Amino acid sequence: MFVDMFGKTRAKLALHAHTTRSDGKRTPEEAVEFYIAEGYDAIAFTDHWVFNGEEEIGGLKVLAGCEYNFGGGNGANGVYHIIGVGMTSDPCVPNDWSNMIRTGQAKAAEVIKMIKLHNGLAVVAHPAWSLNTTEQLLNLGDFDALEIYNAVSECGNSDRPYSGLIADRLATDGRYTTLLATDDTHYYTDDVCKAAVMVETTDMDSQSLVRALRAGRFYSTQGPEVHLVKTAPDKVKVYCSPASKIVFLSNSVWARGRVVKGEGLVEAEYSKYGEDKFVRVEITDAEGRKAWSNIILFDEVN
Repeated sequence: MFVDMFGKTRAKLALHAHTTRSDGKRTPEEAVEFYIAEGYDAIAFTDHWVFNGEEEIGGLKVLAGCEYNFGGGNGANGVYHIIGVGMTSDPCVPNDWSNMIRTGQAKAAEVIKMIKLHNGLAVVAHPAWSLNTTEQLLNLGDFDALEIYNAVSECGNSDRPYSGLIADRLATDGRYTTLLATDDTHYYTDDVCKAAVMVETTDMDSQSLVRALRAGRFYSTQGPEVHLVKTAPDKVKVYCSPASKIVFLSNSVWARGRVVKGEGLVEAEYSKYGEDKFVRVEITDAEGRKAWSNIILFDEVN
């Protein structure tokens, strides 16, 4: 557990990892060793089409998980990867839905419903890597979270790890979702222990973690600490570990005071600009590591 700058206890989670149960290069027993060494409190093994129930390996809590992927390698045809984390039982998603549902989008939407019916967190994985459009994502229904960063997506066969533009476009259209940073570990080389979700909790019960994640009581990070706080109906303030850049992002294409640069920055303020509806923040430290807040909505001003 980690105690943040406000004295709140947080659990360090890795919510997307693969093992030899599907296409990962390490066994579950080998995989947990990497995460234990880096101080993670829990991991989710999300092997493709292999439901992993909750367990403990090597003293590390393993959350229930699975990844359900639809569509091939051509983004024009629709590629959807949906992660389920923390389910209380196997959703039992059929491997072949050809006689039930025809499109990958419809399959993905149905999987999201099934994950949630089994008390899991439903996550859209690496939408930038998948070349998902906002129209496609808006038609998926009530997913819980979106991966803003996916480490394996810049390893070897791709270089689209960051999905911030998609998250901002969705929010501009009124679809506000929480934002996760994950490894999606496969190779256990430069895709392992690169990202974490820091959840505010004192309870490591799986359903308590799912509720905290669904409520957005976390920040995502490659290392730095970040907290975005609403200080007035039209103002927010960020508190963070020392950063070299702080960026506020909203539905406004251009906004005054959006980017703050310097050395050892530990806070910054942002006021609603123009027609801002929402704001989120990204920080970058001197080593180039980033952290991401969730979205905060501004109050409507009459």
